[in-house]
Amino acid sequence: MEIKAADVMKLRKATNAGMMDCKHALQEAEGDFDKAVDIIRKKGLVVASKRADRDAKEGCVLAKTDGKNAVMVSLNCETDFVAKNEGFIGFTTRILDAALANMPATTEDLLAIQLDGRSIADQIAEQTGVIGEKLELSYYGCLKAEDCVVYIHPGNMLATVVGFNKTADAQVMKNIAMQVAAMAPVAVDKDGIPQNIIDHEFEIGREKAREEGKPENMLEKIAQGRLNKFFQESTLLNQVFEQDGKMSVRDYLKSVDKDLTVTSFLRYTLNV
Repeated sequence: MEIKAADVMKLRKATNAGMMDCKHALQEAEGDFDKAVDIIRKKGLVVASKRADRDAKEGCVLAKTDGKNAVMVSLNCETDFVAKNEGFIGFTTRILDAALANMPATTEDLLAIQLDGRSIADQIAEQTGVIGEKLELSYYGCLKAEDCVVYIHPGNMLATVVGFNKTADAQVMKNIAMQVAAMAPVAVDKDGIPQNIIDHEFEIGREKAREEGKPENMLEKIAQGRLNKFFQESTLLNQVFEQDGKMSVRDYLKSVDKDLTVTSFLRYTLNV
């Protein structure tokens, strides 16, 4: 039967599949639009299952905030070519918008959210068939604060979200988001670091001092000094403020507002 170009375009708009894939699906469905959509979707699921063991190390990391809520997602793919495609970035943005609108607690909850009548999980599988590469939602994070800021590094490979205890100047907040991007802290302050990590770092410091031939009665003190250095380098408020170099992030915030501080942050990068 004859397949009209208008029907092919309609199916392409509904599924994002290629023109020939849409034409073949309509031919197989004998012109039935809904059946053609199902054929496209099933093809996507088949392709997704075949590519399940592939590495998806490229992708798009995006973040967004409405002021008091913020979310971050990373949708991974196999190649840089796909990662930079406007359609792929647009699809990631739709997932991001759904996350911000619903603020799901977990990645699994986000994947279950319905978009246009289908779950995000199903749509990712379907898009695998359209694009021909494995797609994977590798990261989702969210936070709530009195005021939030996001920073997306050019190229969409790295993003940060920072929550503050009160509203501050937009540039000040952006400066902190860029600090998180550049310096990759592991916690806001030292009390946010799990005790097992603290114990591990202390033990590393002690063993390193022993290997260096330091006296046994000095090992504890040396290890504590190295642990303090770890806190300074690895916790946001204690890090040197990169744009100044002469004060800590905590002191920088206090110079703006004595009560201003960071309550939480997210950071995710594909550059690993």
